[in-house]
Amino acid sequence: MSGIGNMEKRAFGAGERGGGRFRGRGPDRDFDPDPVRGVLLPLLRSIVEMPDSVPEPIPNEMLEPLLRRFPMPGGGFFSRSQLIAGFRAFAPEAGFRFDETRFRRRVQRRPVRTQSGVTPLTVLTKPFPCPGKCIFCPNDVRMPKSYLSDEPGAQRAANNRFDPYLQTWNRLAAFDATGHPVDKVELIVLGGTWSFYPVAYQIHFVQRCLEAMNDFGAGRDRRDESPATTPDFEAIDAEVRGDRFEKNPYNRRVTRFLHAAQGGRLVVREEESDWASLARVQRENETAGSRCVGLVLETRPDHVDEEEVLRLRRLGATKVQLGVQSLDDRILAANRRGHDVAATRRAFDRLRRAGFKLHAHWMANLLGATPGSDCEDFRRLFEDADFRPDELKLYPCSLIETAELMGAWRRDEWRPYSEEALLEVVATSLPRVPRWCRVTRVIRDISSDDIVAGNKRTNFRQIAEAEIARRGGRLVEIRAREIRAATFAEADLSLEETGYAVGGGQEIFLELVTGGDRIVGFLRLFLPREPSFVDELGRNALVRELHVYGGSVRIGAGAEDRAQHRGFGARLLEAAATRAAARGHPALSVISAIGTRAYYRRQGFEDGDLYQHRRLTP
Repeated sequence: MSGIGNMEKRAFGAGERGGGRFRGRGPDRDFDPDPVRGVLLPLLRSIVEMPDSVPEPIPNEMLEPLLRRFPMPGGGFFSRSQLIAGFRAFAPEAGFRFDETRFRRRVQRRPVRTQSGVTPLTVLTKPFPCPGKCIFCPNDVRMPKSYLSDEPGAQRAANNRFDPYLQTWNRLAAFDATGHPVDKVELIVLGGTWSFYPVAYQIHFVQRCLEAMNDFGAGRDRRDESPATTPDFEAIDAEVRGDRFEKNPYNRRVTRFLHAAQGGRLVVREEESDWASLARVQRENETAGSRCVGLVLETRPDHVDEEEVLRLRRLGATKVQLGVQSLDDRILAANRRGHDVAATRRAFDRLRRAGFKLHAHWMANLLGATPGSDCEDFRRLFEDADFRPDELKLYPCSLIETAELMGAWRRDEWRPYSEEALLEVVATSLPRVPRWCRVTRVIRDISSDDIVAGNKRTNFRQIAEAEIARRGGRLVEIRAREIRAATFAEADLSLEETGYAVGGGQEIFLELVTGGDRIVGFLRLFLPREPSFVDELGRNALVRELHVYGGSVRIGAGAEDRAQHRGFGARLLEAAATRAAARGHPALSVISAIGTRAYYRRQGFEDGDLYQHRRLTP
C-alpha cells in the first residue's frame, strides 16, 4: 500500500473516547480548507484540468505525484476527503469546468464498492446470546456470535459501541468523503441470529439506522445526542479456549456481562422502540437524501416461520442471508448445526413466496465432509428446485481458537483441506453457478492471525478463477458478468430470459445484456402455483428484485454513459408484467425497499400494507 493509502487509513479510522463512552466521528469532520487555500486550490485545478482521457478514478500512479507536488503545510498529503471538501468550498468562485459529481469520480477511492449500482453499508448488532451450538463457530464474546473482533466491519462496530446510529452515520460520512454516492444505500445488518434478538430491539436497531440516513441526507449531525446504551465489550473476559470447551460459554458469559452492566437486563429501555415510530421514520426515508434501497437481515433456517417472515417484511427487509452451511443431514448433525435440511427447504419456500431475495451461506470442509462430498453437496444447491439461491457466500471452514472444533482438530478428527484439495472444490463448484445467481464471497474476511488451521490466502477467489480459466472454463454467475464502469451502446442490448422451476412455482430471470454478455440490469419474477400465505399477495406474480448495474448514479443526476437512470428498470418491469399477465396472474406485486417506493409509484404501482401492486390486463 502506498504512503498515501496509509495516510488516508489513519484519517478515516480516527475516533475519540471521553466521559466513559465512545462517540464516532466522520472523516475530516473538523477540516477547514480555507487556511490551506494557497496550496489546495492549485492542486484541485491540476486534478480538474487533467484530460478527459484520464481514467476515472485517477490511478494512484498519476494522482500521487500531484499530491506530492502540493503537500499539506506542515507535512503530509491531502486525503481524498479533504480534496472533496476543498472542491465543495472553492467551486463557486473557482469556475471549475465540471461539477462535484465528476470531481468525486476522479478522486474516488475503491470505486468497486459502488459499481454494482448501490452503496453497501454494513452494521453489526451488539453481542447477544445465540440459539446455535455450531462447533465451527468462533466464540469471540466481544462480538455478536460468529464474528471476530479483527474483521474490518466488526472493528468499526466496536469503535461505535454497536450503536446503530453511530455506525450508520459514520460509515455514510466515510463513503461520502471518499467520493462514493450515499443517496442509494443497501443496509446490511449482520450479527448472530437476527430472529433471536427481542423484537423491540430489532425495531429500535432498524429505526436508528434509518434515522442516521435521514439525518445525514439532510445535513444533520446528531451523533452527540445518541444515548450510551451498550456497555464496552472490551471489558469482558474474552479468553475462551475451544479445546477446553464448556457448554456454550459464549451465551453464559455474554448474558452474565449484559446483566451486570445493564441492571439485570439483556436489552435496556433505550434499545426499544415500537412499530408506529418505525413506520414514521420509514416514511421520512422514502424521500430522504440518503435512502434505504435494500435492507438485508441474516438468520437461521429453523427460525423462519410464517410469523417471522411477516415481521421481517414489516421491518422493511428485502433480502435474507440464510445460514445453509450444508445440505447433508449427517454433516449438519456432526457439526451440531441444530436443524436439518428439511428446515432449510421450508425456509427457502416461505421466504421466496413472500418475495425475499435469498442469500445463502454454504461451507466447505466441515467436520465429516470430504472434497468429493462437498462438490456433490454444492451441486445440490442448484439442481434441487427447493433451493436455488439468488446469491451465495462460499465459506471454506477455517479453524478459530475459540471454536469447539479445536477439540476435534486436536483429536485428529478434523483436518483442513490442503490448498490443492480446496482449489479443486472451489474450481469445480464456481462454474456450476447459473447465470441468475451472484457469488458475493468465496473467502471470509478473517485475519490470518486468527486462523489456527485452514486457508489463509485472502485472494483465493482470484486463484480459483485463474485455475478455471486455465481449464478452459467460464463463469456465468452475475458478479463475473456485471457491466460495472464499462461503457456500452444501448442499441447493443438484448433482453434475455431464463426460466427455472423452484419450490412453489416458477422463476423467470430477465436480464439486459450486451453483445459480450455483460449484464446491465436484471429482474427476478416469481410466478406462484398457489395463493400466498401472505393475504395481501394472493395469486399475484412477484417482482423479487429489480437491479440496474453500472456505477451508482445520484438520484436526479444525469446518467451520462452509465446504466442507471436510462429507463432500463421500466423496460424490465414491462417485460415482467407482460409475462405475468400471459400466465393469468391478476396483478404484479413488488417487495419494494423503503427508498424505492416512490420509484414504483411512478411505474404505476399502488401501496399495500407490506408490498406495492399493479393490476394486470389479461
